[in-house]
Amino acid sequence: MTPPACILWDWDNTLVDGWAAIQHGLNATFAEFAMPAWNRETVLANVRGSLRDTFPGMFGAEWERARDIFYGAVRSCHLDVLNPMPGAESAILAAGALGPQGVVSNKQGPLLRAEAAHLGWAGHFATLVGAGDASADKPSAAPILMALAACGVQPGPAVWYIGDTVLDMDAARAAGCTAVLLGPALHDGGVAAARPDLVFDDGHALAAGLQHLARAGVAE
Repeated sequence: MTPPACILWDWDNTLVDGWAAIQHGLNATFAEFAMPAWNRETVLANVRGSLRDTFPGMFGAEWERARDIFYGAVRSCHLDVLNPMPGAESAILAAGALGPQGVVSNKQGPLLRAEAAHLGWAGHFATLVGAGDASADKPSAAPILMALAACGVQPGPAVWYIGDTVLDMDAARAAGCTAVLLGPALHDGGVAAARPDLVFDDGHALAAGLQHLARAGVAE
């Protein structure tokens, strides 16, 4: 592997487990619309796109009311139920030795930045781009290109975008970057469906790989 010049990260299910808040927000919204609740597995299998891309199809003309209910419910608990993914902090620290890094998420920008600050991670990132910050959300290349501009890096294969879904890999390719899958993507059709350029089993394996690349760079 060639050491990356810049690493961009997805957030949910890549660096953090915040699904309990997302599930709570969805089910609070569904209850208002007399829709059936989703369990965690259903949430994991269905939540990909940003709210502005998905809620109009789910709630029709009342999608903005649904949005407000959802965000109110998420804000009520998201910091209390937020946990780092295994190996995530070590991977972030290892990435910092290789170059600038940032986050590109389909979580609303203010929620994303509040979570990074809550974990004490905000200082590791040159930028944290969330849903609504760019002209379009993932799988569009727009938020990745916005993040790279903030990092002072041009898009290309030397940029790794690391995520856990097919949508993340599509976004990386749309921006002309290396698509790096974290985990087996069992919730999204598996590795074959994601078609990544690189894949790591989990955060611990990724951290070890990045540490190796950093040591190799120093040795050169």
